[in-house]
Amino acid sequence: MFNFEFHNPTRIVFGRDRIKELNRLLPDGAKVLVLYGGGSVKQFGTLDKVRQALGSRAVIEFGGIEPNPRFPTLMRAVEVVRGEQIDFLLAVGGGSVMDGTKFIALASRFEGKAEDILLGRVKPAQLVSAVPLGTVVTLPATGSEMNSGGVISHQSGKYVFFHPLVFPQFSILDPTLTFTLPPTQVANGVIDTFIHTVEQYVTLPAEGRFQDRTAEGILRTLIEIGAATLDNPTDYDARANLMWCATNALNGLIGAGVPQDWTTHMIGHELTALFGLDHAKTLALVQPAVWKVRREQKRAKLLQFAERVWDLREGSEEERIDAAIAKTETFFERLGVATRLGAYGVGAERIDDVLNALEAHGLTALGEKREITLAESRKILEAAL
Repeated sequence: MFNFEFHNPTRIVFGRDRIKELNRLLPDGAKVLVLYGGGSVKQFGTLDKVRQALGSRAVIEFGGIEPNPRFPTLMRAVEVVRGEQIDFLLAVGGGSVMDGTKFIALASRFEGKAEDILLGRVKPAQLVSAVPLGTVVTLPATGSEMNSGGVISHQSGKYVFFHPLVFPQFSILDPTLTFTLPPTQVANGVIDTFIHTVEQYVTLPAEGRFQDRTAEGILRTLIEIGAATLDNPTDYDARANLMWCATNALNGLIGAGVPQDWTTHMIGHELTALFGLDHAKTLALVQPAVWKVRREQKRAKLLQFAERVWDLREGSEEERIDAAIAKTETFFERLGVATRLGAYGVGAERIDDVLNALEAHGLTALGEKREITLAESRKILEAAL
């Protein structure tokens, strides 16, 4: 196991009807900016519950944060934070709203060009302050409610940032808030959580036994409840397990001290930017292709994945690896998500566009050993056709 540091300061408030506890979680007298995406939080009454729970505090709303939140939208929110002297940010929504709120928290207190935060031109030590924030999660998927990172769309690319100042102070996880989600968003959440987990698990052996067993528990749980939570949207226990899996898949626990890949995410980001595909849908396309191309490098962990997650113990090594990949694809497809680029009208003629975008964003050495070149990325994209 590698050396590591693990620190996660986020308080999780989990269960039914926990929104009412916002009053004790926020500072008295704080001036709050509530941030959200589309109209669903209004339509289904979540925003009303939030405002009621905030009591007599001054509250301003900022809606319209997009899926794959866009830099110009977030900068308009920064202007509100500065102009209204906001004390606390409250994200009500899924990963995009939470990611956007984290960026707003940093950019609002940064005296330089906010764009430089995204482009990696600002050292973490130069960011000395951020507006405190909390979250009310309505879509379990990204784990953003318990980590310090985010992904922001800017111009033609998607940019990842991390900073310890933007760990949420608290996150409210009420599974009942997910009952009204469209099926495609629930499926996306299951897949996003699954891929977050395997990006930290199907890598290289590192004697991280606790991390491996925890990852395997998340994956097996998702397989058990994935279809059930789609078929029975108000099944509280299924949604509760999905929500807790999503949080623990990316709060730093299963990735501590072990190799991490993230090739699927990097290529997936470019597919989203170029073709407008949902983030999770790009992951379902790319991950099986990564395993097909990188099967030799990942052989030991693919065999472990086959045995411990899919209960595949019979047949040759090649047969078990093939079966594990096939079962994963079938799982995604059972959720209604395609595993081939062709399903979205993306053919071989667009591969060069994706590779050019990877090169433009410096993503030319991917994988747990940083050895996946553009030529290797081409093979992965071809395997996903």
